[in-house]
Amino acid sequence: MQSLETTRFRLRLPEKTDSPVYRAFFADAEASHFYGGPLREDMAWRVLAGHLGHWQLRGYGIWGIEPIAGGDIIGGCGFVWPEGWPRRELTWWLMPQARGTGAAVEVSEAAIRHAYQVYGWPLVETHMKDDNEAAKGLVRKLGGEPIARDLFPDGLERTVYGFPKAD
Repeated sequence: MQSLETTRFRLRLPEKTDSPVYRAFFADAEASHFYGGPLREDMAWRVLAGHLGHWQLRGYGIWGIEPIAGGDIIGGCGFVWPEGWPRRELTWWLMPQARGTGAAVEVSEAAIRHAYQVYGWPLVETHMKDDNEAAKGLVRKLGGEPIARDLFPDGLERTVYGFPKAD
């Protein structure tokens, strides 16, 4: 299970000690709106456990975003492919104080590069709810282009975006 480093961050497996950050994120209704929140503390713990389990079951998953300068994680970034869903996706979540700092672009670029170079994936994709403007803005910054429109198991249609390979 790989870890990655960028200029400012270490992407590493989530840990038990990250639980307070998960609790805080999922307790914040606005921050966690597009991630199923708000959630009770026990449900936030289950999200953390699911992120760890995804690494075991799929061999890839969401990394915790740890500042190299030290401190708690500021969010997560990586790949998920829930059972029954049509595609795997690049996903990310950030604590409110980390938004607007360029962190999501920095760690997403590293994750995309890793998927192409290490995992050997032919295409890195993402999708989100149509009203998630922040995610769509990040996709544009990362050079994502629409490649499909799919119906997902939750009954929602989503545009799927593909990311170019980095030079």
